[in-house]
Amino acid sequence: MTPELAWLAQASREQLAQRWHQTFGHPAPYKCHAELLRQILAWHLQSQAEGGLSATERRQLAGQPIPVADSLSPGTRLVRVWHGCTHQVIVLDEGFLHAGQRYTSLSAIARAITGTAWSGPVFFGLKKR
Repeated sequence: MTPELAWLAQASREQLAQRWHQTFGHPAPYKCHAELLRQILAWHLQSQAEGGLSATERRQLAGQPIPVADSLSPGTRLVRVWHGCTHQVIVLDEGFLHAGQRYTSLSAIARAITGTAWSGPVFFGLKKR
């Protein structure tokens, strides 16, 4: 146990409320029990040590849609057969590679393959219509 966690474990509610104010810049919730303050402050220490939430996780918590590209790891290979021709797309750190050409979105690739406007995630089976 780190010294900070040891301190949290033995701190009074008043001490925890002071630490809360120092950490978050506003007073602790008035009716919040010491144990909950302790757990939240400990989580905050852990998130600082481990790097916190990813951008995708923050969007999920905020109820925002997650771009499909954020859920695909670089190196992932997407395959789609269209009119008897197999098309492969490789996910890059930034964008996608299809037929030797870089694209910024799956929709641009779907449009290049079909000649019409498609949702790329739908075209490649990553999302339902």
